[in-house]
Amino acid sequence: MTKSLMHKGFKAKQRLLSSVVFISLSLGLAFSTLASVPTNKVYDTGEPIEKPMIMSRFVEMSAARQVPDVSFSDTKGDAVNLKQFDGKVVLVSLWATWCSPCIKEIPQMEAIRQANINNDLVVLPISIDEESDKVAAFLERHDLSYYQTWLDPEMNIGQVMPADIVPATYVFDGSGNLIGFLRGYLDWGDKNIQPYLEKLIDKYAKR
Repeated sequence: MTKSLMHKGFKAKQRLLSSVVFISLSLGLAFSTLASVPTNKVYDTGEPIEKPMIMSRFVEMSAARQVPDVSFSDTKGDAVNLKQFDGKVVLVSLWATWCSPCIKEIPQMEAIRQANINNDLVVLPISIDEESDKVAAFLERHDLSYYQTWLDPEMNIGQVMPADIVPATYVFDGSGNLIGFLRGYLDWGDKNIQPYLEKLIDKYAKR
């Protein structure tokens, strides 16, 4: 066998090994994510809503999942809870001051909140910063002081959903059951998102 053929064979093995490693890591991440989602099924969600291309990474779960009843705090230090939004679809937006994409996503989330003030949909930001006393100053520094967020320095959110990636968005039905999620940054300003959110409201707000 010539050196050229040996070199090509070696390169082919390298590519195959890289593919195997990539697939293994991807499956491992997927299984890790699924293992972190609550397993107590409440009801089957039925036929999934048709998604626009921009929402292709959003997972509408085949069964709504009951989540633990945990508390957070608002910026005034008062205890708050996901259960207080009875009859409304809740978009929980996980973010942190050290997350660069979160800074880009915040104005988009605020625009969604404003667009749905009269709808049965709540946008609920939750900061997972350990030093939560610095969150307000961070928002002000970036001209985002209008952004009303909850705080979770003890990472209680980890009892409800995976909190290893920010930004991330988790969606709850009108009874506080988890029905979908999207992990990572999304351009929430896309024109096709609001019509999709309205379909989520119609399907899940009164569940």
